[in-house]
Amino acid sequence: MRITILSVGQVEQNMLRHIQENIVKAFPRIECIILENPIPLPKEAYSIQRRQYHSSVLLDVIREYSKKIHADKILGISAADLYVPQLNFVFGEAELPGKVAIISLYRLKPEFYGDSANQALFMERAVTEAVHELGHTLGLNHCPNSSCVMFFSNSIRDVDAKDWNFCPTCSERLSRLIR
Repeated sequence: MRITILSVGQVEQNMLRHIQENIVKAFPRIECIILENPIPLPKEAYSIQRRQYHSSVLLDVIREYSKKIHADKILGISAADLYVPQLNFVFGEAELPGKVAIISLYRLKPEFYGDSANQALFMERAVTEAVHELGHTLGLNHCPNSSCVMFFSNSIRDVDAKDWNFCPTCSERLSRLIR
């Protein structure tokens, strides 16, 4: 299986490489590549009232783009703030199950919450959200175990309470789904 990382707007290369390196640790036997050229943030996804990008519209754009490349799964990564109409924001969104997912780095930075910059924490949060959304594309639902990567993150505290590992139950489900 091949996972392709696609920058939606400008994202730092070191972040893309860090996520790539950890995706292959989280999903053994999966190839992960980074596409060199980012796609622009589509104007039609932007809400002037909210000053955010609608993540479902971005998923549609990524799905359309996926027709041009060979990839089993595509993970969009954006520095933009994302939302869905029912929520104030989202860290990411994915098809469950499906081919495409997106994460936002915007609210993963410690500085967003008034804390000091912490690159290691920022990168760890990004990996956690990337693995979470890819788990959805592979067919995993949210997990009730708050330390499992598949636990729903309603706040940054929820992200920090878990890491990018699957609990035994989700790990077993994932093994069955990938076979």
